[in-house]
Amino acid sequence: LSVCGKLCYAIGGAPNQVAGSAASFFLQIYLLDIAHITPFHASLVLFIGKASGAVTDPVAGFFISKSRWTKIGRLMPWMLACTPFTVVSYFFMWYLPPFVSGRVVWYLTFYCLFQALTTLFQVPYSALTMFLSTDQKDRDSATAYRMTVEVLGTLIGAALQGQIVASAHVSHHCTVNTSINTTDSSHDATSFPDPSDPLSHQVIYMIAAGIIGGVYLLGIAILFLGVKENDDPYALNSDRAIPFCKGLGLTMKHGPYVKLTAAFLLISTAVQLEQSNFVLFCTHAAGLRNHFQYLVVTILVSAAVSIPFWQKFLQRFGKKCAACGISWMIPFAVMLVTIPNLILAYFVAFVSGLSIAASLLLPWSMLPDVVDNFRLQNPHGKGHETIFYSSYVFFTKMSAGIGLGISAAGLEFTGYKPGICKQPSDVILTLKILIGAVPAILILVGLFILLFYPITEESRKETKLALEELR
Repeated sequence: LSVCGKLCYAIGGAPNQVAGSAASFFLQIYLLDIAHITPFHASLVLFIGKASGAVTDPVAGFFISKSRWTKIGRLMPWMLACTPFTVVSYFFMWYLPPFVSGRVVWYLTFYCLFQALTTLFQVPYSALTMFLSTDQKDRDSATAYRMTVEVLGTLIGAALQGQIVASAHVSHHCTVNTSINTTDSSHDATSFPDPSDPLSHQVIYMIAAGIIGGVYLLGIAILFLGVKENDDPYALNSDRAIPFCKGLGLTMKHGPYVKLTAAFLLISTAVQLEQSNFVLFCTHAAGLRNHFQYLVVTILVSAAVSIPFWQKFLQRFGKKCAACGISWMIPFAVMLVTIPNLILAYFVAFVSGLSIAASLLLPWSMLPDVVDNFRLQNPHGKGHETIFYSSYVFFTKMSAGIGLGISAAGLEFTGYKPGICKQPSDVILTLKILIGAVPAILILVGLFILLFYPITEESRKETKLALEELR
């Protein structure tokens, strides 16, 4: 693979990360403080939206596995077809409709559409890794390029969204007249950050959505022009595609896949909880209302610059060993929760970025090894790649949706009130638990499961030689 080909492949996945990052960090606070829907309804939007994206994964895998080869490949037509609709659904997801009673249905509809459409892009895009090259090092290198650019996309999405919409969440009343906030709770309950917010904040969010929509169109153009999809290099003329349901059953019985998926669905849920509650935590629990956008940028810059480090680390010490880096965020997140301090917050943001980079790179680097291992055990079937990738994304999305739904429902239960400057003490405690204790437990359990992952560096080399003989 040429460097240009790897870059074009990597850039193609960036728009999904730009949009996903903006939604992960800002959608929950947008629904609560701008759209003024209740935390319970926000939890329904987040959970059902994630669940709709998760359900779309196996459906997408089924239809893609049935697709015929075309002049531009089997996977590329899906990515080209869904991109324009994804842009439209994303744009309306941030639109503030003039009616109030039906806002929950509005956001639920367009968030579900956005999640389903991004799935129709993400499943063929991630499976495309297997059709770029037969060489493991080439695929690992392409994955490292992809994750570096995707983390940069996450950075761009969060930074762009954060800088554009920060004024919608920074209240002069909250930052200057803090004495009023602590003594007049009845005033808090009815005062929103800016009386003119419905119109001005709508314009701000629509500008951000329009810019990110343009990034989608640029990314798909670069992917289409710069990447060539190759057919299954190991398939014989006599090989037949594995039926989807049979293939799904086989993947669920494949030990390495089950262990990998179980570990990273817990770890990815922990990262999602950190992302979705971080802005709320900074705003309401840590006294960092004016710094949250810079802390988010710090996390993502740290993640982006450390991807090449993790790629070198896993090449030298192995992929399972590199997983230890995911645990680095635990002690520092606990420190931030117990000792909220501005300098400590930036240090925690930097270390969290290192851990998030490892959690992003490793599953996508390990999944091709699992697919190769399955290929070796089932040498006369083809078309199983999309089954692996679609079911993996299904499980991680579903677990993240459940986690986000529970966290938003927890805020509702403890009495979160949209728009007020000082939240009740129960809400602050809930935010601390969601940022500190819950992710720590999920990560530790996930890493424990990963200890039993059977594919080592030696077995990877053996599989590579065996597949070369098969070819």
